[in-house]
Amino acid sequence: MADAVSNTIQSIDSLSANEFAVELEGESVTGVFRLTGFVPFKLDVNNTTSVKAVREPFKLVKMVQRDPLAPVNSWIRQTIQSRAEIVRPTRTLTIMAIDNGVEIRRWTVNGAWIGEIGYSDFDMASGDLVEERLTIHYEDIVETWSIGLG
Repeated sequence: MADAVSNTIQSIDSLSANEFAVELEGESVTGVFRLTGFVPFKLDVNNTTSVKAVREPFKLVKMVQRDPLAPVNSWIRQTIQSRAEIVRPTRTLTIMAIDNGVEIRRWTVNGAWIGEIGYSDFDMASGDLVEERLTIHYEDIVETWSIGLG
């Protein structure tokens, strides 16, 4: 019986970190390297009578792109033009987890706004692409499970 169990191939239900897609207002965002610090659900529990949702910002790291009309570049330009105004240019950002070409989970980031724009080092001795690092704040995240529920 032990031999039968050891020879059985089992499928692992997992997700590869490199299988994801990002959309901005329904348009595909190209050149995304990674998302960091993405925490779609977090509670701050001070005591048994106080529970508050925490909305921590995350980073969208992408390549710098030339096209000024690209969706993210338009958002960046509008953000910079608004300077320190309290009303920020907001967008709906969608992050999709994909497994073998099939979307399995979706996070819709509502009221997303850029709080910081930074870049990787400019280095004459490097052949690396320059990274554009956007710190994203938001009003709410809605998570949708695409398969397995019904």
